[in-house]
Amino acid sequence: MKTVLVSAVALIDVDGRVLLAQRPEGKSMAGLWEFPGGKIESGETPETALIRELHEELGIDTWASCLAPLTFASHSYEDFHLLMPLFACRKWDGIPQAKEGQTLKWVRPQDLRDYPMPPADIPLIPILRDWL
Repeated sequence: MKTVLVSAVALIDVDGRVLLAQRPEGKSMAGLWEFPGGKIESGETPETALIRELHEELGIDTWASCLAPLTFASHSYEDFHLLMPLFACRKWDGIPQAKEGQTLKWVRPQDLRDYPMPPADIPLIPILRDWL
């Protein structure tokens, strides 16, 4: 089974809310909510991939020094295994904007369970909620 490496981030605003992105129509798992991020390309570190993805997907810039490793997901889907580090980030330049057709929403940690997520993301919720 192929392992897919993905890097994700919990962007946390000054009010302690977390940014979720809803997967747009046409993508696998469309309609589900997830933490922003994306695939780690060959030669990239998880931090470098996340900095690139945040710029491409949300139009914001951050730095490796602002990405704090929090936890990770390890989940087997039908045709691949996902390994996904989750970072926490409280500092970035710009205002997050949906650049790839996704819907964005700032969510209080205690309300994260109200948003349907891919199976790999669900175990991250209590860890994030307890940490915040």
